[in-house]
Amino acid sequence: MSSASASEQVPLPEILIFPARLLRAETTEKILNRIYSIPNVRHVTVSGEDLPSVLNAGPGKGQPVNHPERQTISVRGEEVELRLLVGRIFVEINDIDNVPKAMEEIEEVCKELLPFGFNLEVGRYSKFRPTVTDYKKNR
Repeated sequence: MSSASASEQVPLPEILIFPARLLRAETTEKILNRIYSIPNVRHVTVSGEDLPSVLNAGPGKGQPVNHPERQTISVRGEEVELRLLVGRIFVEINDIDNVPKAMEEIEEVCKELLPFGFNLEVGRYSKFRPTVTDYKKNR
């Protein structure tokens, strides 16, 4: 086994930003652009409450939803349609040795942009290799 293939099997660390509130589109745009400017950030993923474009159930099923936070934001100069209220941000760091420095910088960004509070954790929160279900779906 080569060292390159061995290093690919080790999952890269992620920093979880867990704000005390769901984020508005404006705050999401600011925090994502600031996080992407931090060195050693490889990838950022967000999750949260869905903002559907049409009602999926109930008496108004099929009618459009005009939620004010369903907007197009600019992240690293690219237009992105925000289809959720962001509740968690997962920041993948390119090496475990860079996590402490990245954590400090992310904490400074969060203190500035999230005055209502947040939690930071280090771990691996998303899958890094295909599961058996993934193999089964790709038959």
